[in-house]
Amino acid sequence: MAASTLGLFSSFTLSFRSQPSFALPPPPTLRMVRPVVTSATVSQPSAAGNKIRGIMKPRKISPEMQSICGVPEISRTQALKHIWAYIKENNLQDPENKKLIRCDEKLKKVFAGKDEVGMLQIAGLISPHFLK
Repeated sequence: MAASTLGLFSSFTLSFRSQPSFALPPPPTLRMVRPVVTSATVSQPSAAGNKIRGIMKPRKISPEMQSICGVPEISRTQALKHIWAYIKENNLQDPENKKLIRCDEKLKKVFAGKDEVGMLQIAGLISPHFLK
């Protein structure tokens, strides 16, 4: 009985493998029509629903952070942009490893007194400077 089951299975696989393969016909050429955008409009937040939240919401910052950003209130995303601009302007990236930032006196105050900081640590190190 085991031999007949085995024979059935092997003949099934042989017949399955011996079926001719077929190719699908190529898809018909489609013509895509894109809508023409004449002008882009930015929706203004309404008084009822669209409040700015999260990292986009401006918050008060510490005096150390104000010395770099130049404003008393800023969003996290804008603060990161100001910090990166300060780093590039003062050439504080390590020339061999661009992921490391060598801190000057202003940055040491913001980055908890560290001499060198990795670029991925910046977002975490600026968190204490956003006041509640």
